[in-house]
Amino acid sequence: MKSFLPKKKDIQRKWLLVDADGAVLGRLASKIAMILMGKTKPIYTPHLDTGDYVVVVNADKIRVTGNKKDYKEYQYYTSYPGGHKYVSFQALMAKKPEKVLELAVNRMMPKNTIGKNMLKKLKIYRGDKHEQVAQQPEKIEL
Repeated sequence: MKSFLPKKKDIQRKWLLVDADGAVLGRLASKIAMILMGKTKPIYTPHLDTGDYVVVVNADKIRVTGNKKDYKEYQYYTSYPGGHKYVSFQALMAKKPEKVLELAVNRMMPKNTIGKNMLKKLKIYRGDKHEQVAQQPEKIEL
């Protein structure tokens, strides 16, 4: 008995549409990360990108549980001395709600070049309109 190892020609990618209206941030991000990595497919292989494309709409309607909306902070560094900055969850949701979901999914992906390529298959939109109409994404419930 031999193990099946998929080749690049064996991978067939689908386009999936996810509505994030009222979804909890962490639970949604973990399910999206699983789809992007290809762990929902039987041909999953850790050293290959076997995942599907994911289009997320209504990113501005994501919610968090507990008091995270008041206390959660994101930090970044500007590469200047004393450039350690913090931005609150509420401020980031008001300015760039797509960035909140992108950061959550990014932190659940593999920390290598394959993970960076997997993240390129994620398209996030603030409202309910998206640009991937030509790909005819299949709507799924998470």
